Amino acid sequence: MTVRRSSVRFAEKVAIVTGGAGGVGRALVRTLTHEGAAVMVADLSADGCRSLADEIEKEHAGAIGFVAGDLRDRAFCERVVAETVERFGGVDILFNNAGIIPRGTILETSDDMWHAALDVNLTAMFYLCRAAIPVMKERGGGAIVNTSSVWGVYPGPGHIAYCTSKGAVASFTKSLGRDHAPDGIRVNAVCPHEINTPMLRSGFERRGLDPQKAVEDLNKTVPLGHVAEPEEIADVMVFLASDEARYIAGETVEVTGAKPVGS
Repeated sequence: MTVRRSSVRFAEKVAIVTGGAGGVGRALVRTLTHEGAAVMVADLSADGCRSLADEIEKEHAGAIGFVAGDLRDRAFCERVVAETVERFGGVDILFNNAGIIPRGTILETSDDMWHAALDVNLTAMFYLCRAAIPVMKERGGGAIVNTSSVWGVYPGPGHIAYCTSKGAVASFTKSLGRDHAPDGIRVNAVCPHEINTPMLRSGFERRGLDPQKAVEDLNKTVPLGHVAEPEEIADVMVFLASDEARYIAGETVEVTGAKPVGS
């Protein structure tokens, strides 16, 4: 079978990107709009959304919208999907990219840390997918790309809430992928290791470390020579949403630079 591809991979496609104002999210939005998609950004930071929208509008007028709010709120998640449909006419692709990284063993993890990890990293995906899948079915199918973590597949030390939530995302992805493949909706997850984002650097700062020196030291632990840049993870996510990945469904794709967990 010959598949005809547009020179612009996502022409006439509509995507939602959660956590769109962050490091990987911004890279995703830039790539998607460059490739012809209309994108709705959802993020807690209204200022971050606005600055990204201003940037994208200069080159791709009318290709971006945003909704700022808390993804732990079911009504907000449903609103993200509803406003995307209202503005752009539907939803073809959902990137569940937003996430947080609480650090600590079980004895160092508060109730708030535990519930925040599950609410942001997992339950928000449940709300968004439940709202978006009927819309995708009406359009004949779609793609969902979730962000898990290699630490969810192979749990590392001292991150009990994070590892548990990301492991659940991997299982959620496989289950959802199997259920909705017959609807033409492909569900996959990307499982990165460390990524050179503001979130990573702020974590080093909170521990009293120099972020630049810490990243340089971290680079030495990766067989490919450096921790992932946001674009290197975004490229895999965009691939999973594209026609090139049309036979990939229900999978968790590890993107680690060959670095094992715990090193």
